[in-house]
Amino acid sequence: MLDELPIFGICGHSGSGKTTLIEKLIPILSERGLKVAVVKHDAHSIVLDRPGKDSDRFFRSGADVFLQGLHEEFFRIHPSDERGVSYVLKKLTREYDLVLIEGRKNISFTKVWLLKDSESDPPSDINGIISTLPPVTDRAGKVMSILDNWLDEQWMKTPVYGCVLIGGRSTRMGMPKHLIIENGKTWLEKTIELLKRVAQKVVIVGDGAIPEGLTGITYLPDVPDIQGPMSGILSSMRWAPYASWLVTACDLPDLSTEALKWLLSTRRPGVWATIPMLKECRGFEPLLAHYDFRSHSLLENLAELGDFRPAKISDNQNIINPIPPEHLSTAWRNVNIKAELKSQRKPLKKL
Repeated sequence: MLDELPIFGICGHSGSGKTTLIEKLIPILSERGLKVAVVKHDAHSIVLDRPGKDSDRFFRSGADVFLQGLHEEFFRIHPSDERGVSYVLKKLTREYDLVLIEGRKNISFTKVWLLKDSESDPPSDINGIISTLPPVTDRAGKVMSILDNWLDEQWMKTPVYGCVLIGGRSTRMGMPKHLIIENGKTWLEKTIELLKRVAQKVVIVGDGAIPEGLTGITYLPDVPDIQGPMSGILSSMRWAPYASWLVTACDLPDLSTEALKWLLSTRRPGVWATIPMLKECRGFEPLLAHYDFRSHSLLENLAELGDFRPAKISDNQNIINPIPPEHLSTAWRNVNIKAELKSQRKPLKKL
């Protein structure tokens, strides 16, 4: 799985300039709005704390210690057989757009190799090298030209799943909206058909009856103790934590393949979710939106604070709120009462 995540190595023998290169890359990447983490392998002793300090005494007593200051914080933890480098890398990709690795040359991931003055070629037993950089060259420029394409490709390797949210009281409609039948199909069936055209897998989340023809679709319950659509969104993201999610409500009768494709067209490195802004109501629409797996922690943190409004994560710099094209905007029109349906639609039926 690591080869499908944005993990990129800067490798070379000691003294080849790895640290200098990474130091030059970080501000360039940060200016592009990307969150970057660096993993450094050091076979020698790591010195992060001063002997005699409270935090160092706690650590040497056997505790893992979280340190928090005005402009920095870090978690100092003891080594664990259950927490290898692969585990750490996967965890980091859930909160960072790009993970750079200094060293770890023997792990199989995409990397560049930095040559020293005395070297002409990298070692023959190192896998994953896509470029070899000699000392006298614009290494930062070369690596950025590689990352421009490579990072986009890695980002798109994340599988796209579709989530249909059902449930709710539907009091004003007088029937469960996902079971409304038009043109011989329930709204739920129509929504699933549309999602299947653009997603690798589709799930139903919530509490409600399911039409017999959909028994083969994965059904997930809402997360307990979390209210509203947030419970369904978190249920799907917990079920597949490394998927990119198209989330849609079940009461969007004008939902279209084109609208779903437009949402997916906004995917790019640094964008953790696309929650469209609707011009007519000047608000965000989180129930026909795209959530990259990196937005999961933002939603979980919001729910822990007792705020169950998914659109609230729009305050984060990694969330975008574009206005849908005019010809697609009706896809976001939800229906709550029978009178809101178009006059040319056939009378509602209940399954």
